[in-house]
Amino acid sequence: MDQIVIRGGNRLSGRIPISGAKNAALTLLPCALLTDEPLTLRNLPRLADVDGFGHLLNQLGCSTTIEGSRPEDFGRVMTARATTLSSTVAPYDIVRKMRASILVLGPLLARAGEATVSLPGGCAIGNRPIDLHLKALEAFGAEIELASGYVKAVAPGGRLKGGSYSFPVVSVGATENALMAAVLAKGTCVLENAAREPEIVDLCNCLVAMGAEINGIGTDRLVIEGVDRLHGATYAVMPDRIEAGSYACAAVITQGDVELVGANPDDMVATLAALREAGATVETTKKGIRVAMSGRPQPITLSTAPHPAFPTDMQAQMMAMATLGSGASVFTETIFENRYMHVPELTRMGCDIQVKGRTAVVRGVDKLVGAQVMATDLRASMSLIIAGLAAEGETQVNRIYHLDRGYERLEEKFQAVGADIERISAD
Repeated sequence: MDQIVIRGGNRLSGRIPISGAKNAALTLLPCALLTDEPLTLRNLPRLADVDGFGHLLNQLGCSTTIEGSRPEDFGRVMTARATTLSSTVAPYDIVRKMRASILVLGPLLARAGEATVSLPGGCAIGNRPIDLHLKALEAFGAEIELASGYVKAVAPGGRLKGGSYSFPVVSVGATENALMAAVLAKGTCVLENAAREPEIVDLCNCLVAMGAEINGIGTDRLVIEGVDRLHGATYAVMPDRIEAGSYACAAVITQGDVELVGANPDDMVATLAALREAGATVETTKKGIRVAMSGRPQPITLSTAPHPAFPTDMQAQMMAMATLGSGASVFTETIFENRYMHVPELTRMGCDIQVKGRTAVVRGVDKLVGAQVMATDLRASMSLIIAGLAAEGETQVNRIYHLDRGYERLEEKFQAVGADIERISAD
């Protein structure tokens, strides 16, 4: 199995291109199932999860063609076309590897009037039930049965209908699935307490480009006027705000100076505020965001919550940054109950972190020491890379397949700004 080896201590300086957002790409790809015309997505990141979703679309009868496939290219252009659907079944073998696969449920139900989708897999960061997905679809007329590990959904008469659903708690995935189901429903669908993440806005904008009628974009109340059909479109995936925030944390912990080219500060308000609280210089440039640091990070206090609050996907990286801080930082995780799995691995590198329930107290230490560590999930993997960049000696990060799910050509981007980092192949 491959591993990443880091010899820490180098100050990062230079430019890092920010790729298309993983979380947005995995939401936009299933939109291709909503029309028989081509959907072309630009700025699509080269990631294992994106490739996996492409295979799932192929399984359902959607053809995919890719441009920009040279190894030296960042990002790709994919055109997906579901002229006809050869299947409405998303099988276990594909879905178990990637939780986002559940997002074909809404589009299949909207387009074909039926869908059978395996219960999903993905990172083991806590309980992430899909009951809200199903309840929202039932509010639009779907009849749903759970059997043998599959969700079986049917729209009586072959088409969903107008209705209203208020989410008891904010759910990004459920909002996305309900949105894609509603755009072809007969009548008006209303979603209350909907997620407001930038990736939701990106999905809405793509659906509108395909002919959908959606009001309230960017708010927690979405009103969707169902249309009879959608058409094809060409759409660019938004920049990855989590990738940009991750590289920003790496710049801070190494007391570096990095420009995040292509990053959108409007999508990263809470993350940039936390970086400033830590003492970093954060500036908007013509091409993105500059993050620079002099001295040790200042203590910070963070609590994760749905957008526009601080994102749970940035918690592990910000914690790694705080391990070399000048005092005690406090983190509270409110989204997932098992998202501190990186803490034992960071402790192996000399970090001082105490966890009690959903709160972690990080007391800054004078130095980190390289060690062999094991990645447990996608964002935890990046936290270990960030710590390794500032640690004395060599850090070996194992189980890096998690990183390949969410960070496009990570080693190359870090090498370009001065990091001593390489991938060692198991072969």
